[in-house]
Amino acid sequence: MRKWVAGSGERRGSAWPGSSALSRSASLRAAPRPRASRSAARGGAMARGGGGGGGGKAGSLKDKLDGNELDLSLCDLSEVPVRELAALPKATVLDLSCNNLISLPSDFCSLMHLVKLDLSKNRLQQLPLDFGRLVNLQHLDLLNNRLVTLPVSFAQLKNLKWLDLKDNPLDPVLAKVAGDCLDEKQCKQAAVRVLQHMKVIQSEQDQERQRKLQAEREMEKKREAEQRAREAQERELRKREKAEEKERRRREYDAQRAAKQEMEKKTKKETVQTRKPASSSRPPQLPRHKHSWSRSVLRVLLLVLLCILCTLAVCKLTELRHQPLCISVNTLYEDVVAAVQNHKALQNLLHQNSQQ
Repeated sequence: MRKWVAGSGERRGSAWPGSSALSRSASLRAAPRPRASRSAARGGAMARGGGGGGGGKAGSLKDKLDGNELDLSLCDLSEVPVRELAALPKATVLDLSCNNLISLPSDFCSLMHLVKLDLSKNRLQQLPLDFGRLVNLQHLDLLNNRLVTLPVSFAQLKNLKWLDLKDNPLDPVLAKVAGDCLDEKQCKQAAVRVLQHMKVIQSEQDQERQRKLQAEREMEKKREAEQRAREAQERELRKREKAEEKERRRREYDAQRAAKQEMEKKTKKETVQTRKPASSSRPPQLPRHKHSWSRSVLRVLLLVLLCILCTLAVCKLTELRHQPLCISVNTLYEDVVAAVQNHKALQNLLHQNSQQ
């Protein structure tokens, strides 16, 4: 793959993957081709591709493929035809130098078959974050772009042997690590140093990520512990409130029960006091057997009196008064009446005498 510096008659040399590529690079460095011959070669390639234009995508990429090399330099590209490149896995050497590329699409990193990649003399401001997926990459030319930093995944390019970062506004630390790339040895050393530097950055970021993750875990554990403590406090508070409520209800029950008992005692006492005067006003009752005997005697006397009255009425009012028995009864009745009258007259006389 040939590269020419605009405005000069000499070609800028670059390494080729493998020993044969290095020998070809050395021979090219020793014998630079004139610009006119390169222009003729590009003109022939563009002619095979069917002419230029349309953003540098004229013709078929297969027509531009020369063995395993695909030269898309000086095609005025503003974007990379990733889909077409992915269809050419044989193109392990890709030259995209001297175009108008500002950025690379994220799917560019799917071109994992690339071994040598030339992105020099573009306007790239950054590389994709997963640029490290190009694990087979051995040669990378980023000369004269606008890069400031490299993605951390750059550390995964374990097969990278050659790197050129000159003429980029690099971060001072990264620029110091990369150093110059004026010859083959310096470019190889730059690849080794930058990879080591990016591995250190990746390790530091991994450690920082682990620290943040650990801090988040500890914070989560702390939050969980605080949550458990709050839940325990809430359970204890509910338990205490429940016990207090139970105690309050028990006291109310005891108070109601005591009041009920006191009311029952008071009612019973009032009942006893109400019954006591009534029982004291009544005369003492005779023994039950004596009361029954006197009642029987009274009944007998009443019965005898009734019989006498009946007999007297029969002997006085009926035709039986001429009978001997009735005559005796009537005589006895008259005698009794006379005796009573005499007795009453005697009492009146005695009363009058007593008054005098």
